[in-house]
Amino acid sequence: AGNLTLAGRSKDLIKSGGEWINPVEIEEIVGALPSVGLVAVIGRADPKWGERPLMVIEPARGQEIDDAELKASLKGQVADWWIPERIVQVETMPLAATGKINKTVLRATYGAA
Repeated sequence: AGNLTLAGRSKDLIKSGGEWINPVEIEEIVGALPSVGLVAVIGRADPKWGERPLMVIEPARGQEIDDAELKASLKGQVADWWIPERIVQVETMPLAATGKINKTVLRATYGAA
């Protein structure tokens, strides 16, 4: 028994194989890398697990990002099963009118299996 504290919005949580993944933790770790401009983690439909995390990255200006580097930054920081298998790099991250990343657009674009 214990307390569970959620950071971020509950609708952003990803349920994978009956376990919860908090994308905010992944985004904070990867977002600290100098090569990363913007990062968002969304749930992608998965026939076996229900959902799996998918990472969408906008590289920092003039930077190239290696998927292996992104995954390595998460190793030991989060559970291995939290690490996204799929990473999508975009030139421009979709933003809402508020200037925040528009995860609704990302889910519509990348959320289906």
